Amino acid sequence: MPGSPGRHALNMINIPLIRAYSDDAVLAYRDRRPISVDRFLRDVAQLAALLPDRRYILNLCADRYHFVVGFFAALLKWQISLLPPNHTPDLIGQLRRCYPDVYCLSDDANQHRPLETVLYPALSGPDLAVPSVPHIPAEQIAAIVFTSGSTGQPVPSPKSWGGLVRSAVAELDRLGMQAYPGMAVLGTVPPQHMYGLESSVLMAMQGGLALHAGRPFFPADILAELAALPRPRCLVTTPIHLRALLAETPPLPQLDLLLCATAPLAPQLAAAAETRFAAPLYEIYGCTEAGQVATRRTVETVEWRGLPGLRLRQDEHGTWVSGGHVESEVFLHDVIELRGRTRFLLHGRTAELVNIAGKRTSLASLNYHLNSITDVRDGVFFMPEQEDGAVTRLTAFVVAPGLTSEKVMNALRQRIDAAFLPRPLYLVESLPRNDTGKLPRQALSQLLTERAGIIRAIP
Repeated sequence: MPGSPGRHALNMINIPLIRAYSDDAVLAYRDRRPISVDRFLRDVAQLAALLPDRRYILNLCADRYHFVVGFFAALLKWQISLLPPNHTPDLIGQLRRCYPDVYCLSDDANQHRPLETVLYPALSGPDLAVPSVPHIPAEQIAAIVFTSGSTGQPVPSPKSWGGLVRSAVAELDRLGMQAYPGMAVLGTVPPQHMYGLESSVLMAMQGGLALHAGRPFFPADILAELAALPRPRCLVTTPIHLRALLAETPPLPQLDLLLCATAPLAPQLAAAAETRFAAPLYEIYGCTEAGQVATRRTVETVEWRGLPGLRLRQDEHGTWVSGGHVESEVFLHDVIELRGRTRFLLHGRTAELVNIAGKRTSLASLNYHLNSITDVRDGVFFMPEQEDGAVTRLTAFVVAPGLTSEKVMNALRQRIDAAFLPRPLYLVESLPRNDTGKLPRQALSQLLTERAGIIRAIP
């Protein structure tokens, strides 16, 4: 029956791939055409029969519908989906060494991969029998998701099918998705990322929603695809994408829900988004190891509220989360101030704390002030590796066409303590953000090396 599943249903040994869809429901929109539940079930069964017998699959399908069919077909064959933070040859080479049985599923015939690759085939036909909805053991490992590498090397985190479904159900319950049957969900984040997997795929599949198969990149394309979707509709995005959308001058399509994650939003940006899209905006806080942990409606409160079933505790090391969909206790690498059993304030990453001349702040706070400067389109503070005994010197990279470095520095002097002013500050054309808008430390280190080399080369 349609509607969000009760959490008690997840105590069953086997959990269905999809639920809460009516017989005539739309499961996805692809090329602005609806895809039925029956078509989806046929596609999953057919692809599962075509996949090779391996233990691991690297699902690189860019089309979200293709990704979902591949993800679920792999589940039927007891294969584990490897979901790394990027697809560079170096990282794929690491995966091949660590998981020698891995092969690749791709829907891009023109892209070479250093792995045995299965191209997503033409599937389905209306004359084929419709399989029943498959059920998967809750304890079956469905995926290994890797951290983003923003503070170092990517780290693997196994996810069971039961844990992923419990996470989706918790999100459905928290957001009150029962009020939006059949809602169309468009994501600007890749499904290979934990946030994208939870909020643009699993929430839809377990809540009877309709996912948008594409991943439009340019703001005008995102807005056009949103406008073409039927109401109710939801946008799953990130702060960097949201900022670009709000820079568009035409009227924005009205939404029914906005979800944002990967970095805390400034309250002003959240308020502008709610006004322009005429919809409530909720932020999601989480990490790869635990998945989504808490939500907040940013225009109403600075506090985060833990998802149903989760427990937070603190010790001398920091904050831990357990319970609910978190299958084993996870340490949160953030500075958190508990305000009760389920509510807390977030003060930034533990690794991003800055202590200069006895004064303390966080890179998150500095980034907030930098990006609040008028005409700054994007910016980030960076703490380079320091030799023992060296004095800490912060660096900043800023995208601000029309501004000089002196103007940016003068604006920063009005906002932050002089001890934290960047030395140096580089004006750049763009920041090396990955698909989810994050800035891996390795990419920033490389950018610093390049910019420093340019400065030294100037006579």
